[in-house]
Amino acid sequence: MKEEAERCGMYYINQRWLGGTLTNFETIQKRINRLKELERWEEDGTFEVLPKKEVILLRKEKDRLEKFLGGIKNMKGLPSALFIIDPRKERIAVAEARKLGIPIVGIVDTNCDPDEIDYVIPGNDDAIRAVKLLTGKMADAVVEAHQGEETTA
Repeated sequence: MKEEAERCGMYYINQRWLGGTLTNFETIQKRINRLKELERWEEDGTFEVLPKKEVILLRKEKDRLEKFLGGIKNMKGLPSALFIIDPRKERIAVAEARKLGIPIVGIVDTNCDPDEIDYVIPGNDDAIRAVKLLTGKMADAVVEAHQGEETTA
């Protein structure tokens, strides 16, 4: 998921969906700013003058923020659409998109409700090869829509 999203210049979340990522975007933006601040401190040498224990805690915080928000750290506003692999597992993301009126494209398995998804792609959301194939095709469509231009997320 991460590789294909980066290839086509789109944002992604490949870990647990944090509640409020879309509906409470201002608060999420504050956490993203904290992540950028920690990255800046690491690059400019601020970590070298801090006590070792504090640096360990700051790195741990940075790694955690990177894990959950790394794919959306350059996102300036709400997305125009969501691509969801398993709507049943990511029901929080589906609910937030529904609330905000964001269209959802989703891979829907037999254990999911297709009524919640605007653009249904029937497929196996548990098989790695199927997910890789479908995300690759979605990324190809995005690249084609941008007429082959390199886009940055």
